[in-house]
Amino acid sequence: MKRCAIIDDYQGCALGMADWDALAADVEVEAFRDHVSDEDELARRLAGFEIVCAMRERTPFPRSLFENLPRLELLLTSGMRNLSIDGAAAAEHGVTVCGTPSVGTPTAELAWGLILAGGWQETLGVSLEGKTLGVMGLGRLGSRVAGIGKAFGMEVVAWSQNLTEARCREVGVALADKDTLLRTADVVTIHLLLSERTRGLIRAPDLALLKNDAFLVNTSRGPIVDEAALIDALERRALAGAGLAVFDVEPLPQDHPFRRLDNTVVTPHLGYVSVENYRAYFPAMVEDIRAWLAGEPIRVLEF
Repeated sequence: MKRCAIIDDYQGCALGMADWDALAADVEVEAFRDHVSDEDELARRLAGFEIVCAMRERTPFPRSLFENLPRLELLLTSGMRNLSIDGAAAAEHGVTVCGTPSVGTPTAELAWGLILAGGWQETLGVSLEGKTLGVMGLGRLGSRVAGIGKAFGMEVVAWSQNLTEARCREVGVALADKDTLLRTADVVTIHLLLSERTRGLIRAPDLALLKNDAFLVNTSRGPIVDEAALIDALERRALAGAGLAVFDVEPLPQDHPFRRLDNTVVTPHLGYVSVENYRAYFPAMVEDIRAWLAGEPIRVLEF
Protein backbone atom coordinates (compact mmCIF):
# COMPACT_ATOMS: atom_id res chain seq x y z
CA MET A 1 0.00 0.00 0.00
CA LYS A 2 1.39 3.36 -1.08
CA ARG A 3 0.80 6.48 0.99
CA CYS A 4 -0.16 9.81 -0.58
CA ALA A 5 0.05 13.22 1.11
CA ILE A 6 -1.95 16.19 -0.16
CA ILE A 7 -0.17 19.25 1.19
CA ASP A 8 -1.30 22.87 1.59
CA ASP A 9 -4.98 21.99 1.37
CA TYR A 10 -5.82 25.39 2.90
CA GLN A 11 -9.55 25.18 2.24
CA GLY A 12 -9.87 21.57 3.38
CA CYS A 13 -11.61 20.68 0.15
CA ALA A 14 -9.16 18.43 -1.74
CA LEU A 15 -10.71 15.14 -0.61
CA GLY A 16 -14.14 16.28 -1.75
CA MET A 17 -13.03 17.47 -5.18
CA ALA A 18 -12.17 14.07 -6.66
CA ASP A 19 -12.93 10.38 -6.36
CA TRP A 20 -9.96 9.43 -4.22
CA ASP A 21 -11.79 6.19 -3.31
CA ALA A 22 -10.83 4.96 -6.77
CA LEU A 23 -7.32 4.56 -5.35
CA ALA A 24 -8.36 2.91 -2.08
CA ALA A 25 -7.11 -0.55 -3.01
CA ASP A 26 -3.60 0.73 -3.63
CA VAL A 27 -3.15 4.11 -1.97
CA GLU A 28 -3.88 5.59 1.44
CA VAL A 29 -4.53 9.33 1.09
CA GLU A 30 -4.05 11.97 3.78
CA ALA A 31 -4.63 15.73 3.39
CA PHE A 32 -2.90 18.47 5.40
CA ARG A 33 -4.51 21.90 5.68
CA ASP A 34 -1.60 23.76 7.24
CA HIS A 35 1.49 25.12 5.52
CA VAL A 36 4.92 23.94 6.71
CA SER A 37 7.65 26.39 5.78
CA ASP A 38 10.47 24.79 7.77
CA GLU A 39 12.12 22.28 5.44
CA ASP A 40 13.28 19.91 8.18
CA GLU A 41 9.80 19.79 9.67
CA LEU A 42 8.33 19.23 6.22
CA ALA A 43 10.75 16.39 5.54
CA ARG A 44 9.70 14.72 8.80
CA ARG A 45 6.04 15.05 7.90
CA LEU A 46 6.45 13.61 4.41
CA ALA A 47 9.02 10.94 5.28
CA GLY A 48 6.46 8.12 5.20
CA PHE A 49 4.85 9.00 1.86
CA GLU A 50 5.70 7.68 -1.58
CA ILE A 51 3.35 10.16 -3.30
CA VAL A 52 2.93 13.89 -2.66
CA CYS A 53 0.32 16.18 -4.22
CA ALA A 54 1.45 19.82 -4.18
CA MET A 55 -0.72 22.86 -4.84
CA ARG A 56 1.02 25.11 -7.35
CA GLU A 57 4.14 26.68 -5.80
CA ARG A 58 2.92 26.94 -2.21
CA THR A 59 5.68 24.58 -1.05
CA PRO A 60 9.07 24.54 -2.85
CA PHE A 61 10.79 21.23 -3.58
CA PRO A 62 14.52 22.04 -3.78
CA ARG A 63 17.29 19.47 -4.05
CA SER A 64 17.79 19.42 -0.29
CA LEU A 65 14.21 18.31 0.27
CA PHE A 66 14.46 15.50 -2.26
CA GLU A 67 17.61 14.33 -0.48
CA ASN A 68 15.61 14.03 2.73
CA LEU A 69 12.69 12.14 1.17
CA PRO A 70 14.18 8.81 0.07
CA ARG A 71 10.74 7.14 -0.09
CA LEU A 72 9.27 9.72 -2.46
CA GLU A 73 8.48 8.26 -5.89
CA LEU A 74 5.80 10.46 -7.39
CA LEU A 75 5.33 14.23 -7.04
CA LEU A 76 2.20 15.81 -8.46
CA THR A 77 1.64 19.51 -9.01
CA SER A 78 -1.49 21.34 -10.03
CA GLY A 79 -0.95 22.86 -13.45
CA MET A 80 1.67 21.92 -16.02
CA ARG A 81 4.41 24.22 -14.75
CA ASN A 82 6.02 24.55 -11.32
CA LEU A 83 9.19 26.58 -11.02
CA SER A 84 9.55 25.76 -7.33
CA ILE A 85 10.39 22.12 -8.12
CA ASP A 86 14.02 21.24 -8.83
CA GLY A 87 13.39 19.01 -11.82
CA ALA A 88 16.98 17.85 -12.13
CA ALA A 89 17.05 16.77 -8.49
CA ALA A 90 13.74 14.96 -8.91
CA ALA A 91 15.13 12.99 -11.84
CA GLU A 92 18.36 12.17 -10.01
CA HIS A 93 16.35 10.82 -7.07
CA GLY A 94 14.07 8.75 -9.29
CA VAL A 95 11.00 10.88 -8.64
CA THR A 96 8.43 11.19 -11.42
CA VAL A 97 6.81 14.64 -11.59
CA CYS A 98 3.38 15.00 -13.20
CA GLY A 99 0.99 17.90 -13.67
CA THR A 100 -2.67 18.56 -14.32
CA PRO A 101 -4.87 20.71 -16.55
CA SER A 102 -5.80 24.17 -15.28
CA VAL A 103 -8.15 27.05 -15.99
CA GLY A 104 -6.52 30.44 -16.61
CA THR A 105 -9.46 32.82 -16.43
CA PRO A 106 -9.63 33.25 -12.61
CA THR A 107 -6.26 35.05 -12.50
CA ALA A 108 -7.39 37.60 -15.07
CA GLU A 109 -10.58 38.12 -13.09
CA LEU A 110 -8.57 38.60 -9.88
CA ALA A 111 -6.38 41.20 -11.59
CA TRP A 112 -9.46 43.23 -12.39
CA GLY A 113 -10.78 42.75 -8.88
CA LEU A 114 -7.57 44.35 -7.60
CA ILE A 115 -7.73 47.15 -10.17
CA LEU A 116 -11.26 48.00 -9.02
CA ALA A 117 -10.72 47.40 -5.31
CA GLY A 118 -10.78 49.99 -2.54
CA GLY A 119 -11.90 50.66 1.01
CA TRP A 120 -15.47 51.61 1.87
CA GLN A 121 -15.79 55.38 1.30
CA GLU A 122 -12.25 56.00 2.46
CA THR A 123 -10.91 57.46 -0.76
CA LEU A 124 -12.12 58.99 -4.00
CA GLY A 125 -12.18 56.51 -6.84
CA VAL A 126 -11.11 57.22 -10.40
CA SER A 127 -12.87 56.25 -13.60
CA LEU A 128 -11.11 53.89 -15.99
CA GLU A 129 -12.54 55.11 -19.27
CA GLY A 130 -9.95 57.10 -21.17
CA LYS A 131 -7.14 56.02 -18.82
CA THR A 132 -4.13 54.01 -19.99
CA LEU A 133 -3.67 50.37 -19.02
CA GLY A 134 -0.09 49.09 -19.25
CA VAL A 135 0.07 45.32 -19.63
CA MET A 136 3.43 43.68 -19.00
CA GLY A 137 3.20 40.33 -20.73
CA LEU A 138 0.68 39.69 -23.48
CA GLY A 139 0.26 35.93 -23.26
CA ARG A 140 -2.91 34.05 -22.39
CA LEU A 141 -3.61 36.01 -19.20
CA GLY A 142 -2.24 39.37 -20.29
CA SER A 143 -4.27 39.38 -23.48
CA ARG A 144 -7.45 38.57 -21.56
CA VAL A 145 -6.78 41.42 -19.11
CA ALA A 146 -6.09 43.72 -22.07
CA GLY A 147 -9.42 42.80 -23.64
CA ILE A 148 -11.28 43.69 -20.44
CA GLY A 149 -9.41 46.99 -20.31
CA LYS A 150 -10.60 47.82 -23.81
CA ALA A 151 -14.16 46.99 -22.73
CA PHE A 152 -13.77 49.64 -20.03
CA GLY A 153 -12.79 52.14 -22.71
CA MET A 154 -9.14 52.25 -21.71
CA GLU A 155 -6.19 52.81 -23.97
CA VAL A 156 -4.08 49.66 -23.72
CA VAL A 157 -0.33 49.46 -24.26
CA ALA A 158 1.79 46.36 -23.78
CA TRP A 159 5.42 45.34 -23.33
CA SER A 160 7.53 42.28 -22.70
CA GLN A 161 11.05 41.34 -23.70
CA ASN A 162 9.99 39.48 -26.86
CA LEU A 163 6.67 41.14 -27.64
CA THR A 164 6.12 41.92 -31.33
CA GLU A 165 4.00 44.38 -33.27
CA ALA A 166 2.22 41.43 -34.86
CA ARG A 167 1.13 40.05 -31.48
CA CYS A 168 -0.07 43.49 -30.39
CA ARG A 169 -2.11 43.89 -33.59
CA GLU A 170 -3.61 40.45 -32.98
CA VAL A 171 -4.79 41.52 -29.52
CA GLY A 172 -5.65 45.06 -30.60
CA VAL A 173 -3.27 46.98 -28.35
CA ALA A 174 -0.30 49.28 -28.87
CA LEU A 175 3.30 48.16 -28.45
CA ALA A 176 5.41 50.28 -26.10
CA ASP A 177 8.91 50.05 -24.73
CA LYS A 178 9.20 49.33 -21.03
CA ASP A 179 10.04 52.88 -19.90
CA THR A 180 7.26 54.43 -21.98
CA LEU A 181 4.71 52.00 -20.57
CA LEU A 182 5.74 52.81 -17.01
CA ARG A 183 5.71 56.57 -17.64
CA THR A 184 2.33 56.73 -19.35
CA ALA A 185 0.18 54.03 -17.76
CA ASP A 186 -2.42 54.89 -15.14
CA VAL A 187 -2.57 51.21 -14.20
CA VAL A 188 0.33 48.78 -14.71
CA THR A 189 -0.59 45.09 -14.49
CA ILE A 190 2.01 42.30 -14.56
CA HIS A 191 1.44 38.99 -16.36
CA LEU A 192 4.93 37.58 -16.85
CA LEU A 193 6.46 34.26 -15.91
CA LEU A 194 9.07 34.38 -13.19
CA SER A 195 12.48 33.59 -14.67
CA GLU A 196 16.04 34.80 -14.44
CA ARG A 197 15.10 37.48 -16.98
CA THR A 198 12.11 38.74 -15.02
CA ARG A 199 13.28 38.38 -11.43
CA GLY A 200 13.74 41.91 -10.13
CA LEU A 201 12.46 43.32 -13.42
CA ILE A 202 10.78 46.24 -11.65
CA ARG A 203 13.26 47.97 -9.35
CA ALA A 204 13.44 51.41 -7.73
CA PRO A 205 14.43 53.27 -10.95
CA ASP A 206 11.51 51.65 -12.76
CA LEU A 207 9.05 52.53 -9.99
CA ALA A 208 10.33 56.10 -10.15
CA LEU A 209 9.03 56.32 -13.71
CA LEU A 210 5.44 55.76 -12.58
CA LYS A 211 3.13 58.73 -12.24
CA ASN A 212 2.30 59.53 -8.62
CA ASP A 213 -1.35 58.78 -9.35
CA ALA A 214 -0.65 55.42 -11.03
CA PHE A 215 -1.45 51.98 -9.64
CA LEU A 216 0.62 48.80 -9.84
CA VAL A 217 -1.09 45.40 -9.90
CA ASN A 218 0.79 42.11 -9.60
CA THR A 219 -0.97 38.75 -9.84
CA SER A 220 2.01 36.98 -11.41
CA ARG A 221 4.91 36.37 -9.01
CA GLY A 222 6.19 38.54 -6.18
CA PRO A 223 9.93 38.55 -7.02
CA ILE A 224 9.28 40.19 -10.39
CA VAL A 225 9.01 43.43 -8.41
CA ASP A 226 11.69 44.51 -5.93
CA GLU A 227 9.60 44.26 -2.77
CA ALA A 228 11.66 46.64 -0.64
CA ALA A 229 11.62 49.27 -3.40
CA LEU A 230 7.86 48.92 -3.80
CA ILE A 231 7.26 49.30 -0.06
CA ASP A 232 9.42 52.43 -0.04
CA ALA A 233 7.56 53.92 -3.01
CA LEU A 234 4.18 53.20 -1.43
CA GLU A 235 5.22 54.68 1.91
CA ARG A 236 6.42 57.85 0.18
CA ARG A 237 3.22 58.03 -1.93
CA ALA A 238 5.39 57.97 -5.03
CA LEU A 239 2.52 56.07 -6.64
CA ALA A 240 -1.15 56.00 -5.77
CA GLY A 241 -1.29 52.39 -4.66
CA ALA A 242 -0.79 48.72 -5.40
CA GLY A 243 -2.96 45.63 -5.71
CA LEU A 244 -0.95 42.53 -4.85
CA ALA A 245 -1.79 38.84 -4.80
CA VAL A 246 1.79 37.52 -4.82
CA PHE A 247 4.77 38.08 -2.54
CA ASP A 248 8.41 37.16 -1.98
CA VAL A 249 7.43 35.00 1.01
CA GLU A 250 4.12 33.17 0.99
CA PRO A 251 2.01 32.97 3.06
CA LEU A 252 2.56 36.67 3.74
CA PRO A 253 3.97 37.11 7.28
CA GLN A 254 1.60 38.68 9.79
CA ASP A 255 3.93 41.61 10.46
CA HIS A 256 4.65 42.39 6.81
CA PRO A 257 4.42 46.09 5.79
CA PHE A 258 1.97 45.26 3.00
CA ARG A 259 -0.59 44.40 5.68
CA ARG A 260 -0.51 47.91 7.18
CA LEU A 261 -0.09 50.17 4.14
CA ASP A 262 -3.35 52.01 3.56
CA ASN A 263 -2.70 52.43 -0.17
CA THR A 264 -2.27 48.71 -0.79
CA VAL A 265 -4.87 46.00 -1.36
CA VAL A 266 -3.53 42.50 -0.75
CA THR A 267 -5.03 39.06 -1.22
CA PRO A 268 -3.50 35.63 -0.70
CA HIS A 269 -1.99 34.08 -3.82
CA LEU A 270 -5.39 32.95 -5.06
CA GLY A 271 -5.55 33.71 -8.78
CA TYR A 272 -5.91 29.97 -9.37
CA VAL A 273 -8.11 29.25 -6.32
CA SER A 274 -11.50 28.58 -7.88
CA VAL A 275 -13.98 25.71 -7.97
CA GLU A 276 -13.32 25.31 -11.68
CA ASN A 277 -9.58 24.98 -11.21
CA TYR A 278 -9.85 22.61 -8.27
CA ARG A 279 -12.21 20.43 -10.28
CA ALA A 280 -9.51 20.29 -12.92
CA TYR A 281 -6.61 19.75 -10.51
CA PHE A 282 -7.68 17.01 -8.13
CA PRO A 283 -9.46 14.56 -10.47
CA ALA A 284 -6.41 14.82 -12.75
CA MET A 285 -4.15 14.00 -9.80
CA VAL A 286 -6.17 10.83 -9.25
CA GLU A 287 -5.75 10.02 -12.96
CA ASP A 288 -2.01 10.71 -12.71
CA ILE A 289 -1.64 8.35 -9.75
CA ARG A 290 -3.63 5.56 -11.43
CA ALA A 291 -1.57 5.87 -14.61
CA TRP A 292 1.69 5.85 -12.62
CA LEU A 293 0.61 2.78 -10.65
CA ALA A 294 -0.09 1.08 -13.99
CA GLY A 295 3.45 1.88 -15.13
CA GLU A 296 2.30 4.37 -17.75
CA PRO A 297 2.64 7.85 -16.21
CA ILE A 298 0.83 10.72 -17.93
CA ARG A 299 1.33 14.49 -18.00
CA VAL A 300 4.98 14.05 -17.01
CA LEU A 301 6.66 17.44 -16.64
CA GLU A 302 9.84 18.25 -18.53
CA PHE A 303 12.21 20.65 -16.81
